[in-house]
Amino acid sequence: MPTIVLYDAECGLCKWLLAGLLRWDREGRLTPIALQRPEADGLLADLAPDDRMASWHLVSPGGERHTAGAALPPLLRLLPGGRVPAAAFARFPGLTERGYRWVANHRSELSKLVPSRAKRHASESVQRREQAASEHG
Repeated sequence: MPTIVLYDAECGLCKWLLAGLLRWDREGRLTPIALQRPEADGLLADLAPDDRMASWHLVSPGGERHTAGAALPPLLRLLPGGRVPAAAFARFPGLTERGYRWVANHRSELSKLVPSRAKRHASESVQRREQAASEHG
């Protein structure tokens, strides 16, 4: 079972960042699932809907869940060359969380800095990966 990345399908910046992570994931360890899909409900059943949508979530094959900034270290450890940045983020969890929250709180403004074409390409890339996973899973 792969590691699942739950993301907001309505957030252009989120999909653009996720597409970059999926490109980095050459071994296909990550499976994206939109928070708006029914599969996400089962993985996040213990969270209120607002808490589900407040950030991204990483769910390991064993069912362990990490949310927001806390998801960065375990995610990066799965990627080639990601151990060093993972260690840096893990060493400063408070700073990592504040950085994550800042980006999340400013995602509308930050999204305007990403060209529409790049967001469209990212969205298509994420959708392909999600579709492939649903066909094989």
